[in-house]
Amino acid sequence: MCVKGYAMSGFPPQTSSGYRKRIAIIGGGITGLAAAFRVHELDPTVEIKVFESRNRPGGVLGTQITDGFEIEQSADNFITTVPWGLSLCERLGLKEELVTTTPQHRQTFIVWKRKLCKLPDGFMMMAPTRWFPMVVTSLLSPLGKLRAALELFIPRRKSEEDESLEAFAVRRLGREVYERLIEPLVSGIYAADMKKLSLLGTLPRFREMEKKYRSLIWAMQVQKWQMRKHRSESGPRYSMFVTVRGGLQKIITRICEELPAGAVHTSCPVQKISPIYDFCEKTSKKESSEVESAENLACGDNALDLKSEEKGVSRWKVSFVEEGQQRSEIFDGLILATESHSAAKLLESISDSPRDLCELARYLGEIEHTGTAVMTVAYKREQVAHALDGMGAVVPGVEKNPILAISFSNEKYPHRAPEGYTLLRVFAGGARNPEMAEKTDEEITSILLPELQRILGITGTPCMISVSKWPRTMPQIHLGHLERIEKIQEILAHYPTLCIAGNEFSGVGIPQCIHMGEMAAEKLLKN
Repeated sequence: MCVKGYAMSGFPPQTSSGYRKRIAIIGGGITGLAAAFRVHELDPTVEIKVFESRNRPGGVLGTQITDGFEIEQSADNFITTVPWGLSLCERLGLKEELVTTTPQHRQTFIVWKRKLCKLPDGFMMMAPTRWFPMVVTSLLSPLGKLRAALELFIPRRKSEEDESLEAFAVRRLGREVYERLIEPLVSGIYAADMKKLSLLGTLPRFREMEKKYRSLIWAMQVQKWQMRKHRSESGPRYSMFVTVRGGLQKIITRICEELPAGAVHTSCPVQKISPIYDFCEKTSKKESSEVESAENLACGDNALDLKSEEKGVSRWKVSFVEEGQQRSEIFDGLILATESHSAAKLLESISDSPRDLCELARYLGEIEHTGTAVMTVAYKREQVAHALDGMGAVVPGVEKNPILAISFSNEKYPHRAPEGYTLLRVFAGGARNPEMAEKTDEEITSILLPELQRILGITGTPCMISVSKWPRTMPQIHLGHLERIEKIQEILAHYPTLCIAGNEFSGVGIPQCIHMGEMAAEKLLKN
């Protein structure tokens, strides 16, 4: 619920020690909330205001508890091989509520010819660590297995240029391994078009393996000692994943509880942002009788006509709708923590915008996004014929199936369903089927439910169905993405009071989003 803003002048009140710094964060997803929490941790005197257009904080993260079922509406866990997710949970007092995946079920299935086939043990995203499972798998033909083995003798690529993930995988391991193993695993993470997906922007460590060891297979053998404790696993390293008992919503709730009262404003869409230039900095700290006229000079619709593009931006005016009323406030720092296309629109809203901000908006707007839909269903265990002795299944694009992946939700984390029931999450959409996120709940269910029932041998009707849709929320890390991000960062270097943070910068995982938000907070506090 929104709280009331400051006086119409938009300037913050004075504290006994003088001027109180204010930071605005546009976007109340995990990135924006992590930024807000980091600001509050490092300097509790800073006033924070988080603007979220939706009616709740958290963005795509959210948990629904229904009849004992714990339903995650998007991501359902996060990886611990990078520290940022774990660190935030520890600082929020959630460490004791973290749970790992079920050890005996740490394996993945591939849907092949509408049947579940086990992914070869030791196959880690793009290369095998064990030979025997590759030799005996029914997923590959004899020729496909032979072509994979020849990877040991394929020369390394001399060019330093980026290449698509498809081009890299086919070049190293052959088309059959790519189509039946690599493509479905990577699609389950990025929901992208593999012909366009940037290798260096998503999985650069495999290019580094090729450069250092020449062969991915040989690189995996050299590093095998690091994977011995995961030897019985296939696919993603599930022992490296955790979730929060009671749902990832707890992270969102705990951050909001730790922030000052009224810091998070939901149902408050921002319509416009306006830069305030250096020459009004002194004026902003004068008596209130002079403040309003300074604002009119520095922030009026035609104000930028009076300024040189070389003038630095000291502060920002944010215009938004709160409780049905148009309001504006002034902030010393601004973080755009929305999808890049939304950030681009805000930058485009600047009247007579300087050329570099126009370029910044263009670069952000060029980042494509796709959407996904998640259907969660519950059945009595006896309705499902399959043993469900794994974490889930991914579906190759060559199957022409509307399903991207299936998660055996309570096999990964048993607390997610009551005894005697099973909870299944079905992912669809992405670059394969981008319109799926725009369909109605009924349309999505009618498309996905029959396929799920065929794959797992399910009879009868589900006892619960929930659908979540996230249009235009998944950035597509296409070829050229790293160069675009570099140009964005070069422009932002000239704006110390402006940060842009989101999953298009450092990765689509929860920890990466947290890291981007925290880095933005730290940058603003230094300026």
